[in-house]
Amino acid sequence: MITLRRAEDRGFADHGWLKSYHSFSFADYHDPAHMGFGNLRVINEDRIAPGTGFGTHGHRDMEIVSYVLEGALAHRDNMGNGTSIVPGEVQRMSAGRGVMHSEYNHAPDGQTHFLQIWLLPRERGITPGYEQKAFDDAGKRGRLRVVASEDGRDGSVTLHADAALYAGLFDGPESAELRLAPGRLSYVHLVRGALEVNGHVLQTGDAAKLEGEPTVQISGGRAAEVLVFDLAQQGLHRFAGSARSGR
Repeated sequence: MITLRRAEDRGFADHGWLKSYHSFSFADYHDPAHMGFGNLRVINEDRIAPGTGFGTHGHRDMEIVSYVLEGALAHRDNMGNGTSIVPGEVQRMSAGRGVMHSEYNHAPDGQTHFLQIWLLPRERGITPGYEQKAFDDAGKRGRLRVVASEDGRDGSVTLHADAALYAGLFDGPESAELRLAPGRLSYVHLVRGALEVNGHVLQTGDAAKLEGEPTVQISGGRAAEVLVFDLAQQGLHRFAGSARSGR
C-alpha cells in the first residue's frame, strides 16, 4: 500500500524569524492521523532568517538528523561540539539521557534551509553522541546513497535506531531501486524537483508512505533530490508526546 502526503497538507508555523513545515505532529501542530510513521517521528522543513536561530534547549531519547539544503547551520552543544553544517553534510545527534544545544544562522543575509529529522531510538538513556559527515553529489547521482544507518555502513553516520536513510539525486532517465525486507516500512520525502515513486508522481515537499511493498522504485526524476527511509514498524505510544513541546 502506498499513501501520498502532499506538501500543502503539512502543518505550517510562521514565527517571523522561522518558517517551518511539519510532516508530522509537532509543537502547536497536532494531527492524530500524522503522529509519525513507524519509528520516524519528525520531519520539519525549516527556514531560518539571517542572524537568528534556536537558543540553547534540551532533548532526550531521540536520534536527531539534520540535512542542510541551503546556507549553513551553526551547531553548539554541551558535549563540546561547535560546528557548521552545510549542504551535502549530514549531522546525527543522539540525545540519549539528555543533551543541550543551539542552532543558528549566523549569515548577515541569506536564509538557512534545512530538514530536521527525529527517529525513535532502540533504547532510552544511552550516552549522548554526535557525528557529522559529508557526502558529495557524485555519490548520490542516479542512485540511493546510504547516509545514515544503524551499523554505519559504507561510511554513513551511525544511528542508534532501527532505520536507514538514503539520499539520491535524479534527473532524466536515471532510476534506482531499494529492496525492503518483509515487515519493513519506507517513507520517501522529495526535497526538491519532481520524480516518480512506484509509479506515483511527487513534487517538491511531497512524500509517500509505503507499507507491505517489497521495493521502493525511483524514476522519472526532474532536478530531483530525495530522501528514502527504511524503517521499523515501531509503535509510537511511549513517545506520543515527545515532540509536542517543539525545540
